[in-house]
Amino acid sequence: MNSFKRMTYPYIIWLLVFVVAPMIMIVLYAVTVSGNDTIVFKFTLENFARFFKDADFLRVLFNSLRIAFITTVICILIGYPTAYLIAQQNENKQAFFVLLLTLPMWINMLVRTYAWKGILMRFDLSSEFKVFVGMVYNFLPYMILQIYTSLSKLDKNLLNAAYDLGANKVQTFLKVTLPLSVPGIVSGITLVFLPAVSSFCIPKLLGGGEYVLIGNLIETYFVTTGDWNFGSAISLIMAIIIIISMFFTKKIDKNQQED
Repeated sequence: MNSFKRMTYPYIIWLLVFVVAPMIMIVLYAVTVSGNDTIVFKFTLENFARFFKDADFLRVLFNSLRIAFITTVICILIGYPTAYLIAQQNENKQAFFVLLLTLPMWINMLVRTYAWKGILMRFDLSSEFKVFVGMVYNFLPYMILQIYTSLSKLDKNLLNAAYDLGANKVQTFLKVTLPLSVPGIVSGITLVFLPAVSSFCIPKLLGGGEYVLIGNLIETYFVTTGDWNFGSAISLIMAIIIIISMFFTKKIDKNQQED
């Protein structure tokens, strides 16, 4: 047992250095003000008040949530039928389709987004539409894989039992298949909505600099203006929104499992 505990030490150190320490720094910067050369440890909520008092910042936040929500809905509408069709195939075909689905993910997302930039620049499309294309393309595989995993684990005997009781294919899908695949949908929502709401490279590249989301705002204040205090406050607000989203999705999943 002691030797097993010692094996966890590298992971604990990794979490402390790369997760806990940065989060402490973000919180510290968010509730302090900056001096000329050093941070003055004067606690304040002015950074948060500045964000919520400015209508432009709130508009960016609302737009980010809207884009992430629509992206998630589109991924569900496309991803569920795709995952369902893959799950209906034999094992060899399933493995082949899953391989095709994951192959693009082996390439860095930034490279894939640059490729879409080269394609979409040839067409006279709105910046928002281009951002949606990039969002859906990059995050759709996560939705499909999560739903496919749930559907592939579905007990076929339950479907046969539904048919034996007189249910047709539509009724069986609505009463058996869909409810049992909800955990996969919830996991897919988590993996799509959370990165979509905080994405900055996709809107920056495909939006042509004209489409600003909350991720771009954070990048601007950290990299361009150097206002780490305000950038940290925005990051903390975003982190709280993400935590709340994860709480509700987990609660929905838990309620579904209890039912």
